[in-house]
Amino acid sequence: MLNEIKTNIDENLRESSSSISLLEFLNLLWRKKYILILFVIVSALLGAGYAMWVRPEYTSDALLQVNVKGSSSKATKAMGEMGAVLDLVSPADAEIELIKSRMVLSYVVATEHLNLWAVPVSFWDRLTHREGRMDLDSLRIPNKVRTQEWSAIVTGESTYSLIAPNGKSVIDGNVGEIHTTIYGGDTLTIRVNFMEARVGQKFRVAQGSTMMAERALQGALHVMEKGKQTGIISIRYSHRRPDRAASILNTIAKTYLRQNVEMRSAEAEKTLEFLEGQLPGVKAKLDSAEKVLADYRYRIGSVDMSGETKAHLDKEGQLQRQIMQLEQERQAAMRLFKAEHPNVQTIVKQQSKLRAELAALKKNAEKMPLTQQEVKRLQEEVAVNNEVYTNMLNNIQQLRVVRAGEVGNVRIVDYAQIQQSPSKPKRSRILMVSIIIGFALGVLFLFIIHIFKNGVRSASEIERETGLSVFAKIPQSPNKLLRGHKHLHHGLPFVLQNTEDKVSESFRSLQTALMFLMPKPEHSVVLVMGLIPGVGKSFVSLNLATTIAVSGKKVLLIDADMRRGVIHGRSKFGLADVLAGIATLDTAVSQKHDDNLYVMNAGKTKLAACELLRSDAMDKLLKEAREKFDMVIVDTPPLNLVTDAELICPLVDFSLFVLHYGRHSMEEIKETVERVKRYSDKPAAIVMNHCEREPGHYGYGYYDKGYYGKKS
Repeated sequence: MLNEIKTNIDENLRESSSSISLLEFLNLLWRKKYILILFVIVSALLGAGYAMWVRPEYTSDALLQVNVKGSSSKATKAMGEMGAVLDLVSPADAEIELIKSRMVLSYVVATEHLNLWAVPVSFWDRLTHREGRMDLDSLRIPNKVRTQEWSAIVTGESTYSLIAPNGKSVIDGNVGEIHTTIYGGDTLTIRVNFMEARVGQKFRVAQGSTMMAERALQGALHVMEKGKQTGIISIRYSHRRPDRAASILNTIAKTYLRQNVEMRSAEAEKTLEFLEGQLPGVKAKLDSAEKVLADYRYRIGSVDMSGETKAHLDKEGQLQRQIMQLEQERQAAMRLFKAEHPNVQTIVKQQSKLRAELAALKKNAEKMPLTQQEVKRLQEEVAVNNEVYTNMLNNIQQLRVVRAGEVGNVRIVDYAQIQQSPSKPKRSRILMVSIIIGFALGVLFLFIIHIFKNGVRSASEIERETGLSVFAKIPQSPNKLLRGHKHLHHGLPFVLQNTEDKVSESFRSLQTALMFLMPKPEHSVVLVMGLIPGVGKSFVSLNLATTIAVSGKKVLLIDADMRRGVIHGRSKFGLADVLAGIATLDTAVSQKHDDNLYVMNAGKTKLAACELLRSDAMDKLLKEAREKFDMVIVDTPPLNLVTDAELICPLVDFSLFVLHYGRHSMEEIKETVERVKRYSDKPAAIVMNHCEREPGHYGYGYYDKGYYGKKS
């Protein structure tokens, strides 16, 4: 089914593209300009309503700079423009992802209370931009009723009432104070830190999920690097409150900066913690060594040491200090690498070399006197422990300075500021876009209507395919007063009210064609037929009859549509009454509009119209009418709906097919003409009604569509 519809649309598009030019389509748009204007007006109203409905948003921005250190920065600078060509990853890309990470945003959500909402609910306040404001910094709703609707109503300049889902007030609070109560067996807490609203305004309050608030904030953030490899990061954020937009953005920038500093000082913090843990043990060893040396000297008295012994002692102390420093370096390296790593192995080899040198030095010391050896050993131990203790104190002090002075590799260049004008909606732009969309939809609508109503418009094509002549092309009229059926019932015909109009001229041309081309124009019967309702056959019948009557001929117009007759006379009888034998021709006929114009309305009957027409009464009526009138015009129902016209066709002298310009396909026209020819071999012709102006032709461009309703 869908494939068939698509095939039909494609065929219609191909047909329309071959039968309508750009000039014709522009002419169509001009003729349907009121439809286009209607589309534009409706779209503009919708756009204006949308622009007024959307809450304004204020956008703030902040600027950060990433200072890249190390080889990656040098490599990037060395690559220069070639780095941009190869699309090397910028160090700022990692920082952008960190800014949008939950590590940063979770703290921002908690600090700025982004999971707490107080939204105005008044339709008219939102449409007129008179919504109030209520900021929450504390709200805890019991879990079992958290998903239900809670609201707050402003009761005073700084007072409000919290309304539970059951419609009852549970808390009457003041701005700036925290209020707690028991609801549903659990604790309910609320604190409003700012409120600016009229008394009676209502807000919907809710406690949302922290994770959902983080995702919403992450989606609303616009973080990007300005330029390539610049390290300058721009952050933008929009909020319906300008101060909130700036506050949230500054909190993000500060949180990211603080966490960046903390991350970079984490290594120094761990080393400092380790050294501070080892310091008491080293101090205890130093105190113990000093006490042992003092006790030994006290026991043996003063001992003089030679220059060789002092030099030996200094050398041994120096080796001990070097070994101790290498041990500290090895322990620091072990926190980053395994024991098999080359850096660790290099330190171990250096220690082994120094220990071998220290062992050889101690072996030479065995040649000294025992007293000097013992004093030397004790002094070495004191000197080594003192050196270790002093170095450790220095390292601790340096690490404390590093921790206190660490600034990270990021700095805030520009803090977010409060914007005074909203960034969106751009109301003028919305209005302009809505007008453009309305115009485009109008054009599309007219184009689609043209496609599906793409009937025959060429008179020469109709004549070539059917073999019938086109006697007249009746244009449309801009006179809106003549469009309804009331003017067919009671008003003057069009040709009497607008004698100089192009429409009236077309009917005079039609009369001339009938008079010259009909085999026997005097005392003849002309049948007027339409393929479908709405083509205007009753309009053609009445105005043709009036035109002939004005020329001095006595004309009878018979409304043969006994189902929906639209031509009325003053007689209470009509065609149905004559055919049923209730009335005669003289009693059913009455004058209308002109001394020479007589009409017979359709009448009323309980029998089927086709049964009345199959009898000989219709033939007798037409024969009698021929004798009394110069011309008889019979207006019939649509051919494609009933068979009335086909039953009358053999009884008349000439047939007129009324076609609606551009509405019938050629196959439909040919099929109808062939069907009528099966019932009668009488001559026929075609009248094209509702004709529109054709590009390059004069005459039809100033007439609007339809002088009467669809009913005919």
